[in-house]
Amino acid sequence: MSELHQAAASGDTDLVEDILRQNKYDPNQRDIDWNNKTPLHWAAARGQAEMVRVLIEHGARPCLCTESGWTAAHYAAEAGRLQVLRMLHFFHAPLGKEDCCGDKPIRIADIYGHKECVQFLKRAEAEHQEYRRSALLSGLSLDDTDEEWEEQKKATDHQRMPKGTHLNCQNIQRKNIP
Repeated sequence: MSELHQAAASGDTDLVEDILRQNKYDPNQRDIDWNNKTPLHWAAARGQAEMVRVLIEHGARPCLCTESGWTAAHYAAEAGRLQVLRMLHFFHAPLGKEDCCGDKPIRIADIYGHKECVQFLKRAEAEHQEYRRSALLSGLSLDDTDEEWEEQKKATDHQRMPKGTHLNCQNIQRKNIP
């Protein structure tokens, strides 16, 4: 765990800002010993909305996933961190990404009984989809895909498939997610 990961996890925003100003660490550095968590994942899980703001303003990408496909929004949803979810939504973070099991943050919040988070995520997902449509129509690009995780997922899916099977929509089963 890097000094930046530790500072983000402990909530020391002054130290995080100092580290990032000095360009000591990449705010998107993944910690391989901790399931590829970034400092943003740690801040979201700990409910540190101000830390989330600082990290994103210094280039942290909310779309990045852990090995299991969890974004910062999944961690915030698991812990019932409504303020963090609101902060992520403010920065147009993708709040409806599926993890490796097909679960979105809204499903995680529901599993853990965080009703306020579920209600917020229902509205926020719809607003985010509208924002995506508007951005695409305007020709704006969005940073809502973790390319590394998508490649890893494709490779894993391909390895699990029987020989002669081609990856297409018919090979993928979807869950009904609220």
